[in-house]
Amino acid sequence: RMKAHSDNALQLARYLEAHAAVSRVYYPGLESHPQHELACRQQSGHSGVLSFDVKGGQATAWKLIDSTRLVSITANLGDTKTTITHPATTTHGRLTEEERAEAGIGDGLVRIAVGLEDIEDIQADLDRGLG
Repeated sequence: RMKAHSDNALQLARYLEAHAAVSRVYYPGLESHPQHELACRQQSGHSGVLSFDVKGGQATAWKLIDSTRLVSITANLGDTKTTITHPATTTHGRLTEEERAEAGIGDGLVRIAVGLEDIEDIQADLDRGLG
């Protein structure tokens, strides 16, 4: 099961990296990730969790999250179903703005725990909000 999560996450990360509405993707399986080579030496897969920054900040992030129909809105990370959350207002909501900035948690950051659904269905669901 973990191989399927990782494979789907890598495909989604590559897709998002090329998307015009996305400014940056954080996933160690991407060649553009600063620790990609280290991750490849230490891991056989790169997990099913990725984050990305959308252009337009919190309003765009919330629009994306609210537009999903297949992807579940929750901060849960361990499911066979794809989940999505806005860390600045959920998992990291108790931090000050300065603490979130120091941790790299901006208002446009979205986190996805990629599930086992067909990757094209996940991409189509995200496209509804990304435009």
